Amino acid sequence: MKVLMKGNEALGEAAIQAGCRYFFGYPITPQTELPEYLAKRMPEVGGVFLQAESEVAAINMVYGAAGAGARVMTSSSSPGISLKQEGISYLAGAELPCVIVNIMRGGPGLGSIQPSQSDYFQATKGGGHGDYRNIVLAPGSVQELVDLTFWSFELADRYRNPVMILGDGVLGQMMEPVEFNPGAAAAQVEKPWATTGCKGRQKNIINSLYLDPEVLEKHNERLQRKFRTMEEKEPRAETYRTADAEIVLVAFGTTARICKAAVDAAREEGIRAGLVRPITLWPYPVDILNTALQKAKAVLTVEMNAGQMVEDVRLAVNGRLPVYFYGRTGGMLPTSKAVLEEISRIGGMAHGQRVRQA
Repeated sequence: MKVLMKGNEALGEAAIQAGCRYFFGYPITPQTELPEYLAKRMPEVGGVFLQAESEVAAINMVYGAAGAGARVMTSSSSPGISLKQEGISYLAGAELPCVIVNIMRGGPGLGSIQPSQSDYFQATKGGGHGDYRNIVLAPGSVQELVDLTFWSFELADRYRNPVMILGDGVLGQMMEPVEFNPGAAAAQVEKPWATTGCKGRQKNIINSLYLDPEVLEKHNERLQRKFRTMEEKEPRAETYRTADAEIVLVAFGTTARICKAAVDAAREEGIRAGLVRPITLWPYPVDILNTALQKAKAVLTVEMNAGQMVEDVRLAVNGRLPVYFYGRTGGMLPTSKAVLEEISRIGGMAHGQRVRQA
Protein backbone atom coordinates (compact mmCIF):
# COMPACT_ATOMS: atom_id res chain seq x y z
CA MET A 1 0.00 0.00 0.00
CA LYS A 2 1.31 3.42 -0.92
CA VAL A 3 1.36 6.29 1.56
CA LEU A 4 2.00 9.98 0.99
CA MET A 5 5.18 11.01 2.80
CA LYS A 6 7.73 13.80 2.83
CA GLY A 7 11.13 12.69 1.58
CA ASN A 8 12.99 13.18 4.86
CA GLU A 9 10.36 11.27 6.82
CA ALA A 10 10.17 8.45 4.26
CA LEU A 11 13.94 8.05 4.50
CA GLY A 12 13.68 7.81 8.28
CA GLU A 13 10.99 5.13 8.13
CA ALA A 14 13.03 3.18 5.57
CA ALA A 15 16.02 3.24 7.93
CA ILE A 16 13.86 1.84 10.74
CA GLN A 17 12.55 -0.93 8.52
CA ALA A 18 16.10 -1.69 7.32
CA GLY A 19 17.09 -2.47 10.90
CA CYS A 20 18.72 0.81 11.91
CA ARG A 21 18.36 1.21 15.69
CA TYR A 22 20.79 4.02 16.41
CA PHE A 23 20.72 7.58 15.13
CA PHE A 24 22.98 10.43 16.17
CA GLY A 25 22.59 13.83 14.56
CA TYR A 26 22.10 17.55 14.84
CA PRO A 27 19.38 19.76 13.31
CA ILE A 28 20.04 21.78 10.18
CA THR A 29 17.69 22.77 7.36
CA PRO A 30 16.63 21.20 4.98
CA GLN A 31 17.07 17.79 6.64
CA THR A 32 15.64 18.51 10.10
CA GLU A 33 12.44 16.51 9.52
CA LEU A 34 14.55 13.34 9.34
CA PRO A 35 15.92 13.50 12.91
CA GLU A 36 12.58 14.88 14.06
CA TYR A 37 10.84 11.80 12.67
CA LEU A 38 13.39 9.43 14.16
CA ALA A 39 13.16 11.13 17.56
CA LYS A 40 9.60 9.81 17.69
CA ARG A 41 10.05 6.46 15.92
CA MET A 42 13.29 5.14 17.44
CA PRO A 43 11.88 4.74 20.98
CA GLU A 44 8.84 2.94 19.51
CA VAL A 45 11.08 0.19 18.08
CA GLY A 46 13.49 -0.05 21.00
CA GLY A 47 16.12 2.07 19.30
CA VAL A 48 18.19 5.04 20.41
CA PHE A 49 17.86 8.60 19.13
CA LEU A 50 20.30 11.17 20.42
CA GLN A 51 20.63 14.77 19.38
CA ALA A 52 24.33 15.35 19.84
CA GLU A 53 25.87 18.61 20.99
CA SER A 54 27.47 19.05 17.57
CA GLU A 55 28.01 17.37 14.23
CA VAL A 56 31.52 16.41 15.35
CA ALA A 57 30.10 14.63 18.39
CA ALA A 58 27.43 12.91 16.30
CA ILE A 59 29.84 11.31 13.83
CA ASN A 60 32.03 10.02 16.66
CA MET A 61 28.97 8.47 18.29
CA VAL A 62 28.35 6.75 14.97
CA TYR A 63 31.91 5.40 15.16
CA GLY A 64 31.19 3.88 18.57
CA ALA A 65 27.88 2.27 17.60
CA ALA A 66 29.27 0.94 14.32
CA GLY A 67 32.25 -0.49 16.17
CA ALA A 68 29.86 -2.41 18.40
CA GLY A 69 28.22 -3.94 15.31
CA ALA A 70 25.00 -1.89 15.26
CA ARG A 71 23.20 -0.57 12.20
CA VAL A 72 23.61 3.17 12.67
CA MET A 73 22.87 6.34 10.72
CA THR A 74 23.52 10.04 10.90
CA SER A 75 22.26 12.90 8.75
CA SER A 76 22.96 16.55 8.10
CA SER A 77 23.05 19.18 5.37
CA SER A 78 26.12 20.54 3.60
CA PRO A 79 28.05 22.57 6.26
CA GLY A 80 27.13 19.96 8.86
CA ILE A 81 28.63 17.23 6.69
CA SER A 82 31.80 19.32 6.43
CA LEU A 83 32.12 19.16 10.21
CA LYS A 84 31.81 15.36 10.10
CA GLN A 85 34.64 14.81 7.61
CA GLU A 86 37.37 13.81 10.06
CA GLY A 87 35.07 11.24 11.62
CA ILE A 88 34.05 9.89 8.22
CA SER A 89 37.71 9.33 7.36
CA TYR A 90 38.16 7.52 10.68
CA LEU A 91 35.15 5.30 9.92
CA ALA A 92 36.53 4.40 6.49
CA GLY A 93 40.00 3.79 7.93
CA ALA A 94 38.63 1.54 10.67
CA GLU A 95 36.32 -0.22 8.16
CA LEU A 96 33.13 0.53 10.05
CA PRO A 97 29.77 0.27 8.25
CA CYS A 98 27.34 3.17 8.63
CA VAL A 99 24.94 5.30 6.59
CA ILE A 100 25.43 9.06 6.27
CA VAL A 101 22.68 11.23 4.76
CA ASN A 102 23.40 14.62 3.19
CA ILE A 103 20.35 16.60 2.10
CA MET A 104 22.30 19.29 0.26
CA ARG A 105 21.76 23.03 0.56
CA GLY A 106 23.33 25.98 -1.22
CA GLY A 107 26.89 27.08 -0.48
CA PRO A 108 29.73 27.78 -0.04
CA GLY A 109 29.83 28.71 3.63
CA LEU A 110 26.44 28.92 5.28
CA GLY A 111 24.98 29.63 1.84
CA SER A 112 21.24 29.16 1.95
CA ILE A 113 18.59 26.61 2.87
CA GLN A 114 17.67 26.14 -0.79
CA PRO A 115 18.45 22.92 -2.70
CA SER A 116 21.80 22.40 -4.36
CA GLN A 117 24.12 19.71 -5.71
CA SER A 118 27.35 21.49 -4.87
CA ASP A 119 28.62 18.81 -2.45
CA TYR A 120 29.40 16.36 -5.25
CA PHE A 121 33.16 16.84 -4.97
CA GLN A 122 33.04 16.50 -1.20
CA ALA A 123 31.02 13.28 -1.35
CA THR A 124 32.69 11.48 -4.25
CA LYS A 125 36.31 12.57 -3.90
CA GLY A 126 36.55 12.04 -0.15
CA GLY A 127 36.00 15.27 1.79
CA GLY A 128 38.27 14.09 4.61
CA HIS A 129 41.94 13.16 4.70
CA GLY A 130 43.67 10.07 3.38
CA ASP A 131 43.09 7.57 0.57
CA TYR A 132 39.54 6.39 1.14
CA ARG A 133 36.21 6.14 -0.65
CA ASN A 134 32.58 6.29 0.36
CA ILE A 135 29.91 4.61 -1.70
CA VAL A 136 27.65 7.51 -2.75
CA LEU A 137 24.02 6.97 -3.79
CA ALA A 138 21.92 9.62 -5.55
CA PRO A 139 18.14 9.12 -5.28
CA GLY A 140 15.87 10.72 -7.85
CA SER A 141 12.49 10.44 -6.11
CA VAL A 142 11.00 9.92 -2.66
CA GLN A 143 10.42 6.27 -3.54
CA GLU A 144 14.07 5.93 -4.45
CA LEU A 145 15.05 7.59 -1.18
CA VAL A 146 13.30 4.64 0.45
CA ASP A 147 14.75 1.98 -1.85
CA LEU A 148 18.31 3.27 -1.66
CA THR A 149 18.13 3.54 2.12
CA PHE A 150 17.50 -0.20 2.31
CA TRP A 151 20.35 -0.83 -0.12
CA SER A 152 22.72 1.52 1.69
CA PHE A 153 22.67 -0.52 4.90
CA GLU A 154 23.24 -3.70 2.91
CA LEU A 155 26.22 -2.16 1.08
CA ALA A 156 27.69 -0.74 4.29
CA ASP A 157 27.67 -4.16 5.95
CA ARG A 158 28.87 -5.97 2.83
CA TYR A 159 31.97 -3.82 2.44
CA ARG A 160 32.45 -2.59 6.03
CA ASN A 161 32.45 0.96 4.72
CA PRO A 162 30.50 4.21 5.08
CA VAL A 163 27.73 4.74 2.52
CA MET A 164 26.43 8.23 1.78
CA ILE A 165 22.96 9.04 0.51
CA LEU A 166 23.31 12.32 -1.38
CA GLY A 167 19.96 14.02 -1.76
CA ASP A 168 18.97 17.67 -2.02
CA GLY A 169 16.52 20.03 -0.44
CA VAL A 170 13.85 19.33 -3.04
CA LEU A 171 13.84 15.58 -2.41
CA GLY A 172 13.97 16.05 1.34
CA GLN A 173 11.01 18.43 1.41
CA MET A 174 8.74 17.15 -1.36
CA MET A 175 5.87 14.73 -0.75
CA GLU A 176 5.21 11.73 -3.01
CA PRO A 177 3.44 8.37 -2.68
CA VAL A 178 5.83 5.68 -1.44
CA GLU A 179 5.58 1.98 -0.79
CA PHE A 180 7.59 0.08 1.80
CA ASN A 181 8.55 -3.51 1.18
CA PRO A 182 9.16 -5.22 4.55
CA GLY A 183 11.07 -7.98 2.77
CA ALA A 184 13.50 -5.53 1.14
CA ALA A 185 15.79 -5.33 4.15
CA ALA A 186 18.56 -7.90 4.01
CA ALA A 187 19.11 -9.92 7.17
CA GLN A 188 21.74 -8.37 9.37
CA VAL A 189 25.04 -10.10 8.80
CA GLU A 190 27.28 -11.62 11.42
CA LYS A 191 29.98 -9.20 12.56
CA PRO A 192 32.67 -11.25 14.28
CA TRP A 193 34.98 -8.22 14.18
CA ALA A 194 32.69 -6.08 16.38
CA THR A 195 33.62 -4.96 19.90
CA THR A 196 30.84 -6.80 21.72
CA GLY A 197 32.84 -8.13 24.66
CA CYS A 198 35.57 -10.72 24.42
CA LYS A 199 34.51 -13.32 26.96
CA GLY A 200 35.32 -16.70 25.44
CA ARG A 201 37.13 -15.30 22.42
CA GLN A 202 40.13 -13.24 21.44
CA LYS A 203 39.55 -9.50 21.83
CA ASN A 204 38.72 -7.29 18.85
CA ILE A 205 40.39 -3.94 18.32
CA ILE A 206 38.80 -1.22 16.20
CA ASN A 207 41.41 1.25 15.06
CA SER A 208 42.60 3.45 12.19
CA LEU A 209 46.01 4.29 13.67
CA TYR A 210 49.03 2.44 12.24
CA LEU A 211 52.34 3.96 13.29
CA ASP A 212 54.49 1.48 11.38
CA PRO A 213 54.56 2.77 7.76
CA GLU A 214 54.85 -0.74 6.31
CA VAL A 215 51.82 -1.90 8.26
CA LEU A 216 49.86 1.20 7.21
CA GLU A 217 50.80 0.63 3.58
CA LYS A 218 49.50 -2.96 3.72
CA HIS A 219 46.28 -1.67 5.28
CA ASN A 220 45.91 0.91 2.51
CA GLU A 221 46.60 -1.65 -0.19
CA ARG A 222 43.86 -3.87 1.22
CA LEU A 223 41.45 -0.94 1.31
CA GLN A 224 42.25 -0.11 -2.31
CA ARG A 225 41.51 -3.70 -3.35
CA LYS A 226 38.15 -3.39 -1.63
CA PHE A 227 37.43 -0.13 -3.42
CA ARG A 228 38.30 -1.73 -6.78
CA THR A 229 35.80 -4.50 -6.01
CA MET A 230 33.14 -1.84 -5.41
CA GLU A 231 34.00 -0.26 -8.77
CA GLU A 232 33.59 -3.60 -10.52
CA LYS A 233 30.35 -4.72 -8.88
CA GLU A 234 28.27 -1.77 -7.71
CA PRO A 235 27.84 0.92 -10.42
CA ARG A 236 24.20 1.70 -11.22
CA ALA A 237 22.49 4.15 -13.55
CA GLU A 238 19.16 4.66 -15.30
CA THR A 239 19.13 5.28 -19.04
CA TYR A 240 16.25 7.01 -20.80
CA ARG A 241 15.72 7.12 -24.57
CA THR A 242 19.42 6.64 -25.28
CA ALA A 243 19.21 3.86 -27.92
CA ASP A 244 19.34 6.33 -30.82
CA ALA A 245 20.25 9.52 -28.95
CA GLU A 246 22.60 11.96 -30.66
CA ILE A 247 22.66 14.31 -27.66
CA VAL A 248 22.88 12.58 -24.29
CA LEU A 249 22.19 14.47 -21.10
CA VAL A 250 23.81 13.38 -17.83
CA ALA A 251 22.19 14.47 -14.57
CA PHE A 252 21.46 13.09 -11.11
CA GLY A 253 18.85 13.58 -8.42
CA THR A 254 16.24 16.30 -8.84
CA THR A 255 18.02 17.71 -11.87
CA ALA A 256 17.56 14.41 -13.72
CA ARG A 257 13.78 14.73 -13.33
CA ILE A 258 13.93 18.14 -15.00
CA CYS A 259 16.19 16.77 -17.74
CA LYS A 260 13.82 13.89 -18.47
CA ALA A 261 11.10 16.43 -19.28
CA ALA A 262 13.57 18.33 -21.47
CA VAL A 263 14.45 15.12 -23.34
CA ASP A 264 10.77 14.49 -24.08
CA ALA A 265 10.33 18.08 -25.26
CA ALA A 266 13.41 17.77 -27.48
CA ARG A 267 12.04 14.59 -29.04
CA GLU A 268 8.83 16.44 -29.89
CA GLU A 269 10.97 18.96 -31.78
CA GLY A 270 12.74 16.22 -33.69
CA ILE A 271 15.97 16.24 -31.66
CA ARG A 272 17.17 12.77 -30.72
CA ALA A 273 18.01 13.39 -27.07
CA GLY A 274 18.46 10.91 -24.23
CA LEU A 275 19.40 10.85 -20.56
CA VAL A 276 21.78 8.92 -18.33
CA ARG A 277 21.01 9.28 -14.61
CA PRO A 278 23.82 7.98 -12.38
CA ILE A 279 22.44 6.33 -9.26
CA THR A 280 25.87 5.54 -7.83
CA LEU A 281 27.94 8.71 -7.96
CA TRP A 282 30.80 6.63 -6.61
CA PRO A 283 31.56 4.17 -8.01
CA TYR A 284 30.73 6.16 -11.13
CA PRO A 285 28.83 4.18 -13.82
CA VAL A 286 31.44 4.71 -16.53
CA ASP A 287 30.59 1.63 -18.60
CA ILE A 288 26.84 2.32 -18.52
CA LEU A 289 27.44 5.90 -19.67
CA ASN A 290 29.74 4.87 -22.51
CA THR A 291 27.27 2.23 -23.72
CA ALA A 292 24.59 4.92 -23.87
CA LEU A 293 26.87 7.15 -25.97
CA GLN A 294 27.36 4.77 -28.88
CA LYS A 295 25.34 6.93 -31.32
CA ALA A 296 25.90 10.24 -29.55
CA LYS A 297 27.53 13.27 -31.10
CA ALA A 298 27.62 15.37 -27.92
CA VAL A 299 27.06 15.17 -24.17
CA LEU A 300 25.36 17.77 -21.97
CA THR A 301 25.86 17.58 -18.20
CA VAL A 302 23.26 19.44 -16.15
CA GLU A 303 23.77 20.13 -12.44
CA MET A 304 22.72 22.42 -9.62
CA ASN A 305 26.28 23.67 -9.14
CA ALA A 306 29.07 25.41 -11.03
CA GLY A 307 30.29 22.20 -12.68
CA GLN A 308 31.38 19.19 -10.61
CA MET A 309 30.06 15.87 -11.93
CA VAL A 310 30.96 17.13 -15.40
CA GLU A 311 34.58 16.28 -14.58
CA ASP A 312 33.71 12.60 -14.12
CA VAL A 313 31.67 12.68 -17.32
CA ARG A 314 34.63 14.15 -19.17
CA LEU A 315 36.93 11.46 -17.74
CA ALA A 316 34.50 8.74 -18.81
CA VAL A 317 34.14 10.15 -22.35
CA ASN A 318 37.93 10.53 -22.58
CA GLY A 319 37.88 13.09 -25.39
CA ARG A 320 35.79 11.03 -27.83
CA LEU A 321 32.90 13.52 -27.81
CA PRO A 322 32.41 17.16 -26.89
CA VAL A 323 31.09 17.54 -23.34
CA TYR A 324 29.01 20.62 -22.49
CA PHE A 325 27.80 21.91 -19.16
CA TYR A 326 24.76 23.81 -17.95
CA GLY A 327 24.32 24.62 -14.28
CA ARG A 328 22.48 26.81 -11.80
CA THR A 329 23.84 27.74 -8.38
CA GLY A 330 22.75 29.29 -5.10
CA GLY A 331 19.61 27.21 -4.77
CA MET A 332 18.28 28.01 -8.24
CA LEU A 333 16.83 25.07 -10.16
CA PRO A 334 17.32 24.66 -13.90
CA THR A 335 14.07 24.62 -15.85
CA SER A 336 13.21 22.11 -18.55
CA LYS A 337 12.76 25.04 -20.93
CA ALA A 338 16.29 26.30 -20.27
CA VAL A 339 17.72 22.80 -20.67
CA LEU A 340 15.83 22.40 -23.95
CA GLU A 341 17.40 25.64 -25.19
CA GLU A 342 20.84 24.21 -24.40
CA ILE A 343 20.00 21.01 -26.26
CA SER A 344 18.84 23.05 -29.25
CA ARG A 345 22.02 25.11 -29.30
CA ILE A 346 24.18 22.03 -29.15
CA GLY A 347 22.16 20.54 -31.97
CA GLY A 348 22.80 23.62 -34.07
CA MET A 349 19.15 24.75 -34.00
CA ALA A 350 19.76 28.14 -32.43
CA HIS A 351 21.69 30.15 -35.01
CA GLY A 352 24.57 32.29 -33.85
CA GLN A 353 24.48 31.07 -30.25
CA ARG A 354 27.25 29.24 -28.50
CA VAL A 355 27.27 26.97 -25.44
CA ARG A 356 30.20 26.65 -23.07
CA GLN A 357 32.14 23.43 -23.57
CA ALA A 358 33.40 21.88 -20.35
